[in-house]
Amino acid sequence: MEIDSTFSHVIEITRLNYTYPDGRQALHDLSLQVSPGEKVALIGANGAGKSTLLLHLNGILNGDGALRVAGMELTQANLPRVRALVGMVFQSPDDQLFSPTVFEDVAYGPVYQGLPPAEIEQRVRTALEAVGMDDFARRSSYHLSIGEKKRIALATVLSMQPQVLALDEPSAGLDPRARRELIHLLKEMPQTMLVATHDLALARDLLPRTVLLHKGRVVADGPTEKLLDDETLLLANGL
Repeated sequence: MEIDSTFSHVIEITRLNYTYPDGRQALHDLSLQVSPGEKVALIGANGAGKSTLLLHLNGILNGDGALRVAGMELTQANLPRVRALVGMVFQSPDDQLFSPTVFEDVAYGPVYQGLPPAEIEQRVRTALEAVGMDDFARRSSYHLSIGEKKRIALATVLSMQPQVLALDEPSAGLDPRARRELIHLLKEMPQTMLVATHDLALARDLLPRTVLLHKGRVVADGPTEKLLDDETLLLANGL
């Protein structure tokens, strides 16, 4: 599903609030706009609200406030279209990989959409090629390394042909080589990206814009180089 180019912002969030069932308020009047093609880092200490924010982008969580994706309000009626636009990649790839083979994992979304077998096959092949895992289709994800699993998890999202990628701690658990390979892979991708990360070097290498969260609020938003060079700001916000 393509994003309508008439929208200046693919993501528009206005005064979003979210409270967990235990009473902890995770987001406080949070507002954010992201233009098509932007690559944005979400940084902040543990509990800042990064993952909670990402989980709102395709309706996994539903707080109070206004949230639009490509001009569509995040209502129950719009949810299938929004989820086709926004691909969520969780921190742990095991949360997304559950089928007997890699092929079946990557095919899950297109199958759920009811696409014809030939298109499903093509989407799976294309997604696996995009992440450099085209030789792994018949293997089981259970026996892959964490870096390989993260690539396959990304492929499960790419098979849905999203226009926005929401990635939660994509470099967590990776060794230096796998981390470098992931950064290179993500640099080549054209999608709009929101990346929640503690890896400030990844943000500097990959994401030109950074949004700093603290206790569920946006406390800074600007060029990554400028924000990451502000040691006083980072220290004051647990980084």
